[in-house]
Amino acid sequence: MTVCERFNSMNNSHLLADAITTLQVNVGYKCNMSCSHCHLACGPGRTESMSVDVAEAVLRVLAENEAIDTLDITGGAPELNPNFRLLVEGACEAGKHVIARTNLTVFFEDGMNFSPDSLADFLAAHGVEITASLPCYLEANVDAARGHGAYGKSIRALQMLNERGYGSGSSGLVLNLVYNPAGPFLSPPERALEGDYKRELNARFGIVFDRLYSFSNMPVGRFRNRLALNGELERYIELLRKAFNPATLGGLMCRRMISVGWNGTLYDCDFNQALGIGLVEDVSCGIEAFDRERLQTRRIALGDHCHACTAGQGLTCTGAITIT
Repeated sequence: MTVCERFNSMNNSHLLADAITTLQVNVGYKCNMSCSHCHLACGPGRTESMSVDVAEAVLRVLAENEAIDTLDITGGAPELNPNFRLLVEGACEAGKHVIARTNLTVFFEDGMNFSPDSLADFLAAHGVEITASLPCYLEANVDAARGHGAYGKSIRALQMLNERGYGSGSSGLVLNLVYNPAGPFLSPPERALEGDYKRELNARFGIVFDRLYSFSNMPVGRFRNRLALNGELERYIELLRKAFNPATLGGLMCRRMISVGWNGTLYDCDFNQALGIGLVEDVSCGIEAFDRERLQTRRIALGDHCHACTAGQGLTCTGAITIT
């Protein structure tokens, strides 16, 4: 049974958005890394990049819509986009909360508009909430997934953020970490894994952070290709289907956010963007014609990949839906 069929059988209705409080903006697919689980197949060779015109249109939408209180910047490695500073500063001037998603190793990437210290200073000065990907708290596992030296760079970046007050719990500077499973299995309970991360990172390096988000991998992009190559794709999709949790439906991220692609096209979520699944109704499909009133009651486009968001504890960009 598909997610569409499950929802219809339970509610006799389509899955509908019920608000838009977050604008999640993907500024491009260029990244200094090529992670095996990346749903957008980002990497150093990707050239898709948000232009200044689209970035300014995003800021206009934020300024004109008081109910949208959060700008969530993702990529790729968003710090590599030349308009990253513009988006952060403009959103802060509009009184919005800003989230930036980082792989941490990009702090030390050549050719950025920031040095490692100036990037950390910039983020702290603007109160940007950091959501940082760290596949494991063990060096061997991180370097196996991301390449030799990735763990050391990640630790140094976390220490720099801690030095500026991130993760202390008292400064208002929020630092979250993200775990993705290494293979075709569900994430462990988020809170239990968070305890392991906090204990190990603090004991080894004195690192502190606020929350750990535990994401099951979406069967999209490189992860899907790897599953297909290993003959594991159907088994993984069936695992997600069997783990369907109806309690997750009310908290699905697509119901309270809209995703903006690097070229300004609108999607229900970043995963639909990866698959090229556009909005299903006759509503504005580009940031230049943004219509919050119509978008916040739109029908959500669903597919088999949506089972990853409804499996077990559920998946959103801000952690599990049902906490265990």
